[in-house]
Amino acid sequence: MTGTVPKFRKELHSGTVALVLLALLERSDGDMYGYRIAKLLEEAGGLPVKQGTLYPVLRSLEAQGLLESGIVPSESGPPRKEYAITQAGREALAQWTAVWVETRDFVDGWLEDDRG
Repeated sequence: MTGTVPKFRKELHSGTVALVLLALLERSDGDMYGYRIAKLLEEAGGLPVKQGTLYPVLRSLEAQGLLESGIVPSESGPPRKEYAITQAGREALAQWTAVWVETRDFVDGWLEDDRG
């Protein structure tokens, strides 16, 4: 049975990572680069997000117009690509949050209740 956990976790994380990224960038004080985002998520615990997963999601959100990016010089190394949430991203975040809450409540109802 435990062999099914990684697949289930991967499927579950695929949508939640985008939601969490939008929320993180919406609440940040400014633009953020990928490594910093990954470190914040790692420090928060809970939802493990590997950098190999993070960057494709950032690119996808940018392609959808939900994030914008720019190259910024770095004092300690090569230039960094920093991301910021757009107005469309804020609107998507509000809509996705509503869907998340509805879905969470539905699932919790089945997991916490004896409905069967």
